[in-house]
Amino acid sequence: MKRLLAALLLSLPVQAWALTIPLYHTSDVHGWYFSRPAKWDKANSTRTIGGFAAFANLVKADKDRVLLDSGDTFQGTPEGTLTKGMATAALMNQLGYSAATVGNHDYDYSEANLKLVVAASSFSWLGANVYVKETGAAPDYLKPYVIVERAGKKIAVIGIAGRHTVTSTLPANVKHLEFKDEAAEAARWAGIAREQDKADAVIVLAHVGLGGDAYGRVDVSTWTLKPEQADYGTLAIARASKAEVVFGGHIHTGLEKGYLDKESGSLIAESYFGLTSATKVLLEFDDATGRFKGATAQLVPLWTDVTGEDQAVLETLKGYSAMVDKEMGKVISKSDADLGASPAGLDSDIGNWFTDAMRRQSGADVALQNTAGIRSDMKKGEIRIRDIFQIMPFENTLVKLTLTGEQLKRLLADNLRGGASKLQVSGLKVKFRQTPEGPRDIALEHKGKPVTDGDKLSVVTNNYLTTGGTGGKVFEEAQKLDDTMQPIRELLMKDIQANPVKTAPEGGRIVRLQ
Repeated sequence: MKRLLAALLLSLPVQAWALTIPLYHTSDVHGWYFSRPAKWDKANSTRTIGGFAAFANLVKADKDRVLLDSGDTFQGTPEGTLTKGMATAALMNQLGYSAATVGNHDYDYSEANLKLVVAASSFSWLGANVYVKETGAAPDYLKPYVIVERAGKKIAVIGIAGRHTVTSTLPANVKHLEFKDEAAEAARWAGIAREQDKADAVIVLAHVGLGGDAYGRVDVSTWTLKPEQADYGTLAIARASKAEVVFGGHIHTGLEKGYLDKESGSLIAESYFGLTSATKVLLEFDDATGRFKGATAQLVPLWTDVTGEDQAVLETLKGYSAMVDKEMGKVISKSDADLGASPAGLDSDIGNWFTDAMRRQSGADVALQNTAGIRSDMKKGEIRIRDIFQIMPFENTLVKLTLTGEQLKRLLADNLRGGASKLQVSGLKVKFRQTPEGPRDIALEHKGKPVTDGDKLSVVTNNYLTTGGTGGKVFEEAQKLDDTMQPIRELLMKDIQANPVKTAPEGGRIVRLQ
């Protein structure tokens, strides 16, 4: 019998003897701690997916697992907003994360708040390319990297924040910080980890993505990437650092099988958005030499009927749910229509309602809101405080100002890219032609009349755009700029209470001409 067993063992393929260490990666959770129906999936719209309880059940069978996250952990839901990230720290502690890199939205409630979240975390928060401008030193709450030991192997995990953070959170929150070149800093710290710590593998957690045409859930494993994709993002980081694995984030993409870059030898992976999926990467080490052999990636959807849900995590979630539901569950209005995003990337039903509400509540001629700042649709039926929080999770305030017609045209030109609009509008009709060089022949109308370059219009927008947020440069020239300090979310709630939605607002506000 012993001889038979030995013979069977010897007959197994060589790779069966290789040491394998599982890495699990999440990113851009944005406070989506709970499972929920996959309403966006027509084939599975009533199936529940996602959340920390499902993720906990997925990973628990792997003894040597390493849990990692690429940032934007808590901003986006009432549970994340009202606990200001403390729920994130508690849940990630419970699951046993090893490290997270800092995302731009982790700064949304101030650096002081982020420090409290970090202090409450039993894992390390990373930012190898983040420095204090005045001293040139790293912030005391972030580490450049950590060494995680599993099965006798040293795995260096480096965290890289996006340079975009200076404008993709409230700029005032990070004005004292410098976010250095992602690829150069990743390469520097990878070299240090290999030389000083004798790391057996280097992993980079980055809050930037692969970019290009890789959006949504997509299999890019057989693609030939465009040369310009090596200029920025995870491909640039991979080629500079030669890391074994580079985990990306920020752009809410899920790479079904990852992407193995032949030039660098790095496996690149991204894990989508809202904790509906997680990436599982297997690091493989040669049994004879102990050296790293390779890695494979799989994006795993967290369907609860497949994963199940961990009971201990569900109990933790119940506590947060009870605390939040008392306030968030209050019905404040109703909607007789579904308001969603624009398939064409121009003005949307939800964007038109949002900006109309801003304009009604302020009495301004024009209202402008960054499209990316509207984070959820509005579904037909009762509208609860929770719904408005999910549509507008940011702590932005209403700013009043005056712009000329010429300034408005330049503002729109800055925000019409690739034929899509990064701004939602009320009080204006915008027409433009899209050319390879950018938008041309921009024409504006207000109340049915052309807006001339010299016309002056009263405008309301949010303090993210007026303090340096992406696409808001023209606001620096504004006259009579006044931050009212009124939270936009409160104005939206006030407006929908007074004006329940009967139909979708009038569309066709932004028109792309042939």
